[in-house]
Amino acid sequence: MKVVFMGTPDFAVPSLEELSKNHEVLCVVCQPDKPKGRGKKMVFPVVKEKALELGIEVLQPEKINNAEFIDELEKYEADIFVVAAYGQILNERILNMPKYGCINVHGSLLPQYRGAGPIQKSIMDGCDKTGVTIMQMEKGLDSGDMISKVECEITKEDTYATMTEKLALAGAKLLVETMTEIENGTAVRVPQNHDESTYAPMISRETGHIDWNKSAEEIDCLVRGLDPQPAAYTVYEEEILKVFKVNVLDKEYGIPAGTIAETDKKGFIVQCGKGSVRVATLQAKGGKIMPTDAYMRGHKIDTGIVLG
Repeated sequence: MKVVFMGTPDFAVPSLEELSKNHEVLCVVCQPDKPKGRGKKMVFPVVKEKALELGIEVLQPEKINNAEFIDELEKYEADIFVVAAYGQILNERILNMPKYGCINVHGSLLPQYRGAGPIQKSIMDGCDKTGVTIMQMEKGLDSGDMISKVECEITKEDTYATMTEKLALAGAKLLVETMTEIENGTAVRVPQNHDESTYAPMISRETGHIDWNKSAEEIDCLVRGLDPQPAAYTVYEEEILKVFKVNVLDKEYGIPAGTIAETDKKGFIVQCGKGSVRVATLQAKGGKIMPTDAYMRGHKIDTGIVLG
């Protein structure tokens, strides 16, 4: 089939690669380049890098629903639009444009976790599995008919980064299989049960602010769900510390939640609402991500301090 592909981050790259092997990808639509780092150097989205490597034309509209850009899309006469974490909402004119409409590679088992942050939210909520759903797009937010699904286990070691990779690969394989079914007319579309839907909002920096009143297990899930971006964080004596790994402990210290109970050779231990955690990997402002014991060799961490 002739395909217009829309995607921006790492999650979308395997889908683009697999599509390019099996179908004619006419162009790739992704978000505009963005400045990054202290030097504000313009950086390409990873999907753009892959598209250029594959020799595919790249389009980067500021607003995809601009009438002039939609006119440009129509000229490609694509059979189908494939969307994978593109980052903008498509209007009805675009959704209805191709012969087979638009399909979305969504990182959850719909109707659970509709929205912009499904992978992070599934880890943060302590789920033991998630998956990918290929759905027919419609005007509502991730509410279209489901065409196919694949499940993936979430282990106690998985982070946002590792689950993104797992789901991206699983979604790419499922996408190619589903495209064949759509082209052959054998795809079965199943309406979602809207009463069972849950929402995964866009992740912000503030999402990562650790509430030490929560249980040790909940804090571990938050840390893993936001690793590497935007990262969980806490405040020690007015200094922001990003937290990338904690070890869950059963030990109770009988002190207020958020208090540093003790230090050891592997880091420092914080009392939670239930249980405690050892902060094992962190990053100070302007510094590198490092084991907490390495950080503590150059910075004093006192017991009795209540983290903010």
